[in-house]
Amino acid sequence: MLQEFQQVGADLFAQGLISSHAGNLSVRLGDRMVITRRGSMLAHLQERDLIETGIDRNDSGIALASTETVVHRAIYRHTSALAIVHAHPPTSVALSLLMDEIVPVDSESSYLLHKVPVIATEHTTGSADVARLAPEYLQDYKIVVIRGHGIYAIGQVLEEAFQWASTLEESCKIIYLLRTLGQEVKDYRKRSESYRTW
Repeated sequence: MLQEFQQVGADLFAQGLISSHAGNLSVRLGDRMVITRRGSMLAHLQERDLIETGIDRNDSGIALASTETVVHRAIYRHTSALAIVHAHPPTSVALSLLMDEIVPVDSESSYLLHKVPVIATEHTTGSADVARLAPEYLQDYKIVVIRGHGIYAIGQVLEEAFQWASTLEESCKIIYLLRTLGQEVKDYRKRSESYRTW
Protein backbone atom coordinates (compact mmCIF):
# COMPACT_ATOMS: atom_id res chain seq x y z
CA MET A 1 0.00 0.00 0.00
CA LEU A 2 2.83 2.43 0.82
CA GLN A 3 4.31 1.90 -2.64
CA GLU A 4 0.98 2.74 -4.30
CA PHE A 5 0.64 5.93 -2.25
CA GLN A 6 4.24 6.88 -3.05
CA GLN A 7 3.85 6.32 -6.80
CA VAL A 8 0.62 8.28 -7.13
CA GLY A 9 1.89 11.07 -4.87
CA ALA A 10 5.09 11.40 -6.90
CA ASP A 11 3.15 11.36 -10.18
CA LEU A 12 0.74 14.07 -8.98
CA PHE A 13 3.68 16.32 -8.17
CA ALA A 14 5.62 15.46 -11.34
CA GLN A 15 2.60 16.37 -13.49
CA GLY A 16 2.13 19.67 -11.66
CA LEU A 17 -1.25 18.70 -10.21
CA ILE A 18 -0.17 19.71 -6.67
CA SER A 19 2.35 22.01 -5.00
CA SER A 20 4.93 20.74 -2.52
CA HIS A 21 2.69 20.21 0.53
CA ALA A 22 -0.75 20.15 -1.08
CA GLY A 23 -3.32 17.48 -1.91
CA ASN A 24 -4.15 14.23 -0.17
CA LEU A 25 -4.80 10.57 -0.93
CA SER A 26 -6.83 7.89 0.78
CA VAL A 27 -7.99 4.30 0.43
CA ARG A 28 -10.88 2.57 2.14
CA LEU A 29 -10.38 -0.54 4.28
CA GLY A 30 -13.85 -1.68 5.32
CA ASP A 31 -15.07 0.76 7.98
CA ARG A 32 -11.64 2.39 8.17
CA MET A 33 -9.44 4.37 5.81
CA VAL A 34 -5.80 5.19 5.33
CA ILE A 35 -5.25 8.86 4.49
CA THR A 36 -2.16 10.99 4.06
CA ARG A 37 -0.91 12.96 7.04
CA ARG A 38 -1.78 16.63 7.42
CA GLY A 39 0.83 18.73 5.58
CA SER A 40 2.70 15.75 4.12
CA MET A 41 4.70 16.03 0.90
CA LEU A 42 2.96 13.67 -1.53
CA ALA A 43 6.08 13.46 -3.71
CA HIS A 44 8.10 12.08 -0.76
CA LEU A 45 5.70 9.97 1.29
CA GLN A 46 7.07 7.77 4.06
CA GLU A 47 5.29 5.16 6.15
CA ARG A 48 4.76 7.74 8.93
CA ASP A 49 2.74 9.85 6.44
CA LEU A 50 -0.05 7.25 6.16
CA ILE A 51 -2.62 7.62 8.92
CA GLU A 52 -5.30 5.03 9.63
CA THR A 53 -8.56 6.25 11.12
CA GLY A 54 -12.25 5.40 11.21
CA ILE A 55 -14.72 6.37 8.51
CA ASP A 56 -17.63 6.77 10.92
CA ARG A 57 -15.88 7.94 14.08
CA ASN A 58 -12.72 9.59 15.36
CA ASP A 59 -9.87 7.78 17.05
CA SER A 60 -6.30 8.66 17.93
CA GLY A 61 -5.30 8.84 14.26
CA ILE A 62 -7.55 11.81 13.55
CA ALA A 63 -5.14 14.34 15.09
CA LEU A 64 -2.58 13.70 12.34
CA ALA A 65 -4.93 13.00 9.44
CA SER A 66 -5.41 15.41 6.52
CA THR A 67 -7.60 18.45 7.03
CA GLU A 68 -9.74 17.07 4.19
CA THR A 69 -10.62 13.92 6.18
CA VAL A 70 -14.23 15.06 6.62
CA VAL A 71 -14.68 15.11 2.83
CA HIS A 72 -13.00 11.74 2.26
CA ARG A 73 -15.22 10.19 4.95
CA ALA A 74 -18.39 11.58 3.37
CA ILE A 75 -17.38 10.30 -0.07
CA TYR A 76 -16.76 6.81 1.29
CA ARG A 77 -20.08 6.83 3.16
CA HIS A 78 -22.15 7.80 0.12
CA THR A 79 -20.37 6.31 -2.92
CA SER A 80 -18.78 3.03 -3.98
CA ALA A 81 -15.29 4.61 -4.00
CA LEU A 82 -12.40 2.62 -2.57
CA ALA A 83 -9.76 5.29 -3.29
CA ILE A 84 -9.74 9.10 -3.48
CA VAL A 85 -7.32 11.62 -4.96
CA HIS A 86 -7.65 15.28 -3.97
CA ALA A 87 -5.40 17.63 -5.95
CA HIS A 88 -5.17 21.24 -7.13
CA PRO A 89 -4.54 21.02 -10.91
CA PRO A 90 -4.01 24.66 -11.97
CA THR A 91 -5.72 24.70 -15.36
CA SER A 92 -8.74 22.84 -14.02
CA VAL A 93 -8.96 25.27 -11.10
CA ALA A 94 -8.63 28.26 -13.45
CA LEU A 95 -11.47 27.02 -15.68
CA SER A 96 -13.61 26.33 -12.60
CA LEU A 97 -13.61 30.10 -12.02
CA LEU A 98 -15.18 30.59 -15.45
CA MET A 99 -17.48 27.58 -15.91
CA ASP A 100 -20.24 25.70 -14.11
CA GLU A 101 -19.18 22.46 -15.77
CA ILE A 102 -16.17 21.40 -17.81
CA VAL A 103 -17.05 19.63 -21.05
CA PRO A 104 -13.93 18.17 -22.70
CA VAL A 105 -13.46 18.73 -26.42
CA ASP A 106 -10.63 16.26 -27.02
CA SER A 107 -11.39 12.67 -27.92
CA GLU A 108 -9.83 10.82 -24.97
CA SER A 109 -11.28 13.05 -22.25
CA SER A 110 -14.68 13.11 -23.93
CA TYR A 111 -14.72 9.31 -23.84
CA LEU A 112 -13.35 8.94 -20.30
CA LEU A 113 -15.05 11.83 -18.50
CA HIS A 114 -17.92 13.04 -20.71
CA LYS A 115 -18.28 16.15 -18.54
CA VAL A 116 -17.21 17.28 -15.08
CA PRO A 117 -19.37 19.34 -12.70
CA VAL A 118 -18.01 22.40 -10.90
CA ILE A 119 -19.24 22.80 -7.31
CA ALA A 120 -19.43 26.31 -5.87
CA THR A 121 -19.31 26.77 -2.10
CA GLU A 122 -18.14 29.58 0.15
CA HIS A 123 -15.92 27.35 2.29
CA THR A 124 -13.71 25.10 0.20
CA THR A 125 -11.00 23.49 2.33
CA GLY A 126 -12.08 20.57 4.50
CA SER A 127 -15.53 22.05 4.87
CA ALA A 128 -18.89 20.56 5.78
CA ASP A 129 -20.28 22.14 2.59
CA VAL A 130 -17.88 20.19 0.37
CA ALA A 131 -18.48 17.04 2.44
CA ARG A 132 -22.21 17.43 1.76
CA LEU A 133 -22.05 18.33 -1.94
CA ALA A 134 -19.15 16.32 -3.40
CA PRO A 135 -20.59 12.84 -2.62
CA GLU A 136 -23.88 13.78 -4.30
CA TYR A 137 -22.06 14.44 -7.58
CA LEU A 138 -19.60 11.57 -7.20
CA GLN A 139 -22.48 9.10 -7.23
CA ASP A 140 -22.80 9.91 -10.96
CA TYR A 141 -19.37 11.28 -11.92
CA LYS A 142 -15.77 10.08 -11.56
CA ILE A 143 -14.43 13.51 -10.67
CA VAL A 144 -15.67 16.91 -9.50
CA VAL A 145 -14.04 20.34 -9.27
CA ILE A 146 -14.48 22.57 -6.25
CA ARG A 147 -14.53 26.10 -7.67
CA GLY A 148 -11.26 27.89 -7.03
CA HIS A 149 -9.84 25.01 -4.99
CA GLY A 150 -9.25 21.63 -6.63
CA ILE A 151 -10.60 18.24 -7.60
CA TYR A 152 -11.83 15.08 -5.92
CA ALA A 153 -11.49 11.96 -8.06
CA ILE A 154 -12.62 8.49 -7.05
CA GLY A 155 -11.74 4.98 -8.15
CA GLN A 156 -11.37 1.39 -7.05
CA VAL A 157 -7.63 2.01 -6.62
CA LEU A 158 -5.53 5.16 -6.36
CA GLU A 159 -4.17 4.75 -9.88
CA GLU A 160 -7.69 4.92 -11.32
CA ALA A 161 -8.53 8.10 -9.39
CA PHE A 162 -5.20 9.58 -10.49
CA GLN A 163 -6.09 8.80 -14.11
CA TRP A 164 -9.25 10.90 -13.90
CA ALA A 165 -7.33 13.80 -12.31
CA SER A 166 -4.63 13.67 -14.96
CA THR A 167 -7.14 13.31 -17.80
CA LEU A 168 -9.16 16.32 -16.64
CA GLU A 169 -6.10 18.56 -16.37
CA GLU A 170 -4.93 17.54 -19.85
CA SER A 171 -8.39 18.31 -21.21
CA CYS A 172 -8.46 21.69 -19.48
CA LYS A 173 -5.09 22.58 -20.99
CA ILE A 174 -6.53 21.84 -24.44
CA ILE A 175 -9.58 24.02 -23.72
CA TYR A 176 -7.24 26.80 -22.55
CA LEU A 177 -5.10 26.54 -25.68
CA LEU A 178 -8.18 26.68 -27.89
CA ARG A 179 -9.39 29.80 -26.09
CA THR A 180 -6.04 31.51 -26.62
CA LEU A 181 -6.18 30.68 -30.34
CA GLY A 182 -9.54 32.45 -30.54
CA GLN A 183 -10.84 30.33 -33.40
CA GLU A 184 -14.09 28.41 -33.73
CA VAL A 185 -13.62 24.74 -32.84
CA LYS A 186 -14.37 22.26 -35.62
CA ASP A 187 -16.48 19.50 -34.09
CA TYR A 188 -15.64 15.93 -35.03
CA ARG A 189 -17.68 13.80 -32.60
CA LYS A 190 -20.91 12.00 -33.31
CA ARG A 191 -23.79 13.34 -31.22
CA SER A 192 -21.51 16.00 -29.72
CA GLU A 193 -24.51 17.82 -28.27
CA SER A 194 -25.13 14.83 -25.95
CA TYR A 195 -22.00 15.62 -23.96
CA ARG A 196 -23.75 18.56 -22.33
CA THR A 197 -26.78 16.49 -21.25
CA TRP A 198 -25.13 13.69 -19.26
